[in-house]
Amino acid sequence: MINTEYPIDAVVTWVDGNDPAHKAKRAMYGKKDESRNDDIGGDIRYTSVGEIKYCIASLLRFAPFLRTIWLITDNQDPMIWDFLEQHFPGQSSKVKIVDHTVLYRGYSQYLPVFNSLSIETVMWRIPGLSEHFIYLNDDFMLVAPTTPSDYFVGEKAVCYAMWFSLPFANLLQFLKPKKNGHKVFTFKHSMVNAATAIGEKWRFFRLGHNPQSMKVSTFSKFFEEHPDLMISNMSCRFREQHQYNPAELFFLLSAKEDKLILHTKKGVNLYLLPKGHKYMESHIQRFRNSTTEKFCCMNSLDYAAPEDQKLALDWLEERLGLR
Repeated sequence: MINTEYPIDAVVTWVDGNDPAHKAKRAMYGKKDESRNDDIGGDIRYTSVGEIKYCIASLLRFAPFLRTIWLITDNQDPMIWDFLEQHFPGQSSKVKIVDHTVLYRGYSQYLPVFNSLSIETVMWRIPGLSEHFIYLNDDFMLVAPTTPSDYFVGEKAVCYAMWFSLPFANLLQFLKPKKNGHKVFTFKHSMVNAATAIGEKWRFFRLGHNPQSMKVSTFSKFFEEHPDLMISNMSCRFREQHQYNPAELFFLLSAKEDKLILHTKKGVNLYLLPKGHKYMESHIQRFRNSTTEKFCCMNSLDYAAPEDQKLALDWLEERLGLR
C-alpha cells in the first residue's frame, strides 16, 4: 500500500444499457428525439462490452493507494465480484455500490435520470466520499502505475487539459451544421457551458477523456452559493443543450483559487475509437510500444467489429496482468 497524506477515493459511473428493465424505463420516459439522437439519449450512451470490470481492475492494479472505489448505478449490479476475487483476492471490499437514489436524496422528484452530466453534478454527495477523489467513466482505464501526485499535489488538483479560446469554440458551434434537426451536443459544448455559467468570457479548459481529480468541498461551497446551477443541471433526465460539464466547472473554480496544476494531455492518454480494423491494429501496436501513457479511453467499443473488440480487450488484459 502506498501511503498518502490524505485518503483518495475513486468514483465511477456505470449503467448496463442492455438490461431489459433499464431499456424499458428509458423507453417509458424518453421521447422519440431522445432515443434517436446519440448525443442525447441514443443506445450508444448506455451499451457496453463489459468495460466496467476492466475499469475497476485497472484502479486496483495501478492505483493501490485508493481507499474506496464508489460505483454509481441505477438499481443494477455489475456482477464483477467473482472476477475481482479471482484476480484481486480480498480487494473486492474496496468497491462499494451507490444507487442514484442516494445521490438524489432530498431531490427524488428528478429521478429517474439517464444522463451522466446530471449524475456527475451530484456525485460529490456520496455519503462517506473522501474530500479528494478521482472521477472516471466506465470506459476509462489506467494502463500504467500511478501515484497520488498524478492526481493531487498538496491541495492542488492535477488537470490534464489545455486552454482553449471560448469565442472560437462558440464560433465553431455556430457554424456546425444541424443533425436530425438540432445542433449536436458535444463534449466540448458542455465545457463551454461550464465556463459561461461562471462568467468566463475568453477561455476554458479543453479536457481529455481521462480520470478527473476533484474535491468535495469545492462543489459543496459553490452549490451552496448557487443552488440554482446545481438543480438546473441535475434535473435533466436526458442530455440538454444548456447543461455544463461538472469537471470543467470544478477545474475553472480551482484555477480561480490557484488550486490547480495544469498538465498537458500529450503523451499521457490513449484514446481508441471503433474506426475499422486497420485503425485498431495500428493503434493497438502503438499502445504496446507506449512508455509514457497512463490512461486509456475505449470509446464506444461496443460499436467495433467483434475481431476489433477482441484485439483491444486482449491488449488490455495483458496490460492489466489478467492473463
